[in-house]
Amino acid sequence: MSEHSFHPIDLIIKKRAGLEHTPEELKFLADGAAKQTIPPEQLSAWLMAVFQHGLTLREVGALTTAMRFSGEVFDHTGLGRPTVDKHSTGGVGDSTSFLLAPLAASAGLAVPMISGRALGHTGGTLDKLETIPGYNTQLSLVEARRVMDLCGATMIGQTKELVPADRVLYDLRDRTGTVESPWLISASIMSKKLAEGLNGLVLDIKTGSGAFLTDPAASRLLASIMVDIGERSGTRTVALLTRMDQPLGRFSGNWLEIWEAVDLLSNRWHPMYEDIRELTLILAGWMIHLGGKAATPAEGREIAETNLIDGKALDIFLRMVEAQGGDTSVFDDPEKFHRPRFRREFCASRSGYLAHMDCTKIGWAVQRLGAGREKAGEPVNAHAGLEMRAKLGTYVRTGHPLFTLFADDEALFAESEHLIAESVQISDEPAAVPPLIGQVISADNRKQFLESTTRT
Repeated sequence: MSEHSFHPIDLIIKKRAGLEHTPEELKFLADGAAKQTIPPEQLSAWLMAVFQHGLTLREVGALTTAMRFSGEVFDHTGLGRPTVDKHSTGGVGDSTSFLLAPLAASAGLAVPMISGRALGHTGGTLDKLETIPGYNTQLSLVEARRVMDLCGATMIGQTKELVPADRVLYDLRDRTGTVESPWLISASIMSKKLAEGLNGLVLDIKTGSGAFLTDPAASRLLASIMVDIGERSGTRTVALLTRMDQPLGRFSGNWLEIWEAVDLLSNRWHPMYEDIRELTLILAGWMIHLGGKAATPAEGREIAETNLIDGKALDIFLRMVEAQGGDTSVFDDPEKFHRPRFRREFCASRSGYLAHMDCTKIGWAVQRLGAGREKAGEPVNAHAGLEMRAKLGTYVRTGHPLFTLFADDEALFAESEHLIAESVQISDEPAAVPPLIGQVISADNRKQFLESTTRT
């Protein structure tokens, strides 16, 4: 059967019955999404069928390839540096991207980082970058290459030319309750990353109450699928399972996380920065190792920390922002640039140890303060969000501030406060705080997870 004789309704029914697609069928679906020749309601129905029945490894590999080549791809000819990137499956207060791109570039690597917008309860890297006055996330591939030639890193969004199939399907997943599918997440992430023409890729797979996949087994499966796709495509790939049981760092929001990143790059210390700094250095160590600039991840971490402390990474970040049209003068005093109309403290209702947070609910609280969007195309508020005032394991007294909330509309506080009140638990005894880094899944051990959990 030629691809021209496929009918979307037949492919919906086929997947609804749990049957396996051919590569040609998946290419038809990806091309139909990219060219918008398949109506969104039919793509949505197919996404739901995949969500319910999954994909085989052959299918997810074929779908990723079809999406990867649904538009233009990066050409790194003559760049003279290995190319690396990282991707996070989405966290709350996750500003690592703004640190990792300049840290890897400072080690002699090139980082063509393609990022997305807010998805579900998590923030979007592009939304955060666009709070920098003038910063242009919508560069062409030629323009992005120019920025990488200048400073070694660029942070851009998907254009119509770059992986257009994913741009359409990503938006539909957000609006149809199909975000959490490991198969769709894998194809979405890896199609974008492989279109970058990478030598190395580090995946930050979130686990815990704030992750899209709260089941550790599901997180391991997702990591293993993506490592398998990357390795089969010739890109050295590793996945780290990292904890998302509380917001990372000090801030969650759009400008707030840019402020945090600039603070860290400038070596300005705050006790709430400890976890985000440590996670960033570990991820950077792996990027530098996979890019061939360090013999081990530990050596890569040392290089990253040195380049953080001596200001090399900050210099690259500032040059990248300037090269993409951004006004770096706002970084002279990022706290002064933070201008929410209203602030409110959320305080502990009793004394005891901060024992648990439902991080997903906290993420939704951030979005409902104005940092996220209800539907595609809606604006987000630059200054909405929250500041962490205590971390898990901390002893707090009645009335001690746990969060500071920021919004431009005072009426938005009520729902967010309700979500936070439901999410926070204070106990008489301290609870164990899980380690920041769990398993590391690589080319060497991915098969043990795949063989027991997937069809071939």
